[in-house]
Amino acid sequence: MLDETQATDFKSVSFSETVITELMIPSYANFGGKIHGGIILSLMDKVAYVCAAKHAGNYSVTASIDTVDFLHPVEVGDLVSLMAAVNYVGKSSMVVGIRVISQNIKTGEVRHTNTSYFTMIAKDEQNKPVQVPGLLLENEEQVRRFVEAKRRKEIKQAYRQESRKIKAPVNDEHAQEMLQGERCQLQANYNA
Repeated sequence: MLDETQATDFKSVSFSETVITELMIPSYANFGGKIHGGIILSLMDKVAYVCAAKHAGNYSVTASIDTVDFLHPVEVGDLVSLMAAVNYVGKSSMVVGIRVISQNIKTGEVRHTNTSYFTMIAKDEQNKPVQVPGLLLENEEQVRRFVEAKRRKEIKQAYRQESRKIKAPVNDEHAQEMLQGERCQLQANYNA
């Protein structure tokens, strides 16, 4: 555990937890009458920045976003709340977990619409990565989130290595094999 002098190099998860709530207005709607996914993504980026900057004590930029699944549509007139917390810290990076809920003001119905993880990098005045404080984990939930974020990071690194193989040249015979049973066909004058 930490003594008093070491504790200053660490910040608790609760120190930077951030909630943003916004009313969904008609100008946010897409052609289907639901709130445009880009509006939700923009709000997620905003809450991730605020949370990361509070923890780091510095400007922070979005380095990557792990999967964003839209679980339920958001309606015009809903209140959308985005709850963010730092789940993991590296040297200059932080993983901010974001949970998005929508609430129908008339009925009181609350729905979980999104969960995502934003990797943020703290920057100094010269726009160089800067070390962030460690994370003081205060309960079992925070430990679970830290461990899960570390696992996601490891899986992401393995995925990057594997995805390099996707860009490898494909010979004509191998391509023909891979296209079998897919919903595509080669144009008659196709030449590899």
